Amino acid sequence: METKKVTRWFWVWQFEEEELWLNSMAAEGWTLCRVGFCTFYFERTEPGAYIVREEFRKRDVADESFLREMGAEYIGRMAMWIYFRRKAELGEFELNSDLDSRIQLLSNICRMLLAVMLMNLGIGLSNLRVTSLGVINILCAGLLAYCYGRIQGKRDELKRERQLHE
Repeated sequence: METKKVTRWFWVWQFEEEELWLNSMAAEGWTLCRVGFCTFYFERTEPGAYIVREEFRKRDVADESFLREMGAEYIGRMAMWIYFRRKAELGEFELNSDLDSRIQLLSNICRMLLAVMLMNLGIGLSNLRVTSLGVINILCAGLLAYCYGRIQGKRDELKRERQLHE
């Protein structure tokens, strides 16, 4: 079987673009079969044979069993991102199709970013007394704060949209 490895970086707020890219690869006949840090492994398949989805959450065996019953295949995970694929002939395959589940997804991402940001800020500030290397942690905290703001903005947009529909 023909395979290829692609190294590509996506920021945390670009998860929708990542999923679009993975599905455009599948439409070209390269379906995701394994993931690593900024690394995607594809296998040659019939163009458009699969739909690929990603989900941000802790691993839940019950959810994975449900997805398997729906015909979805677990591909792998990278940190908290879990990847699935399903044959397109089985029909639509959505994981976060309604506003509330998308808002919950973004809230989960925000909580993780906030925790890691505060941890980096705390480590950075405490290390500044000992070494100037604490600046690296403080810069990481700043980058994470930016990521948090981007995700928070998306979440706020969805909340406004939900209020319009109520």
